Amino acid sequence: MIGTVTEQPPRQPPRQPPRLPSGRPPDTAADRRARGIALARAARQGDTLAMNDLLDQLIPYVSSICAPIALSSRQDAVQETLVAVFRALRSLDEPEALYAWVRAVAVREAVRVARRDARDLPVEPIDLPAPGDPQLAADIGDVVSRLSPEHRAVLVLRDVEGLDEKEAAALLGVPEGTVKSRLHRARAGFRRMWSS
Repeated sequence: MIGTVTEQPPRQPPRQPPRLPSGRPPDTAADRRARGIALARAARQGDTLAMNDLLDQLIPYVSSICAPIALSSRQDAVQETLVAVFRALRSLDEPEALYAWVRAVAVREAVRVARRDARDLPVEPIDLPAPGDPQLAADIGDVVSRLSPEHRAVLVLRDVEGLDEKEAAALLGVPEGTVKSRLHRARAGFRRMWSS
């Protein structure tokens, strides 16, 4: 067909990301927390789909807590944390406290799994990085992995999660003085290993 022109559909303007009534883009940390709390409320009332969605939503949060404490056993620690949350969610009186409660469970399980695995796998002296090796000393993960699970837990709660000594003591179930002592030893050990 000579001379026929096919008609092109009109160009659509680029789609803008949706906005919430507050003008914020969706899926901020506050939105995720609010969604988690809403899912916790529904799950506490027996909604199994809400429980499944809640556990899926908690995985990144739990992983961020368990990874620096349990190290190579982080997947086991995350799994144990999610099982504990699943079993005990109905005992959570205030759904607004969901993330603080989950943080406490995650720390407890990560320390427990790290202790268990440390007993099961003895460390051979050849597995430890040599002092003075600049490549290994520069790796923060390597330095942190050489700390005990209790010291890693205190560092995560204070320096990553931003809790004070009193809050960390309550989460770990130890006196506040023990948290201060562990934190001092953990930081001193970290500095010593970092500079070696």
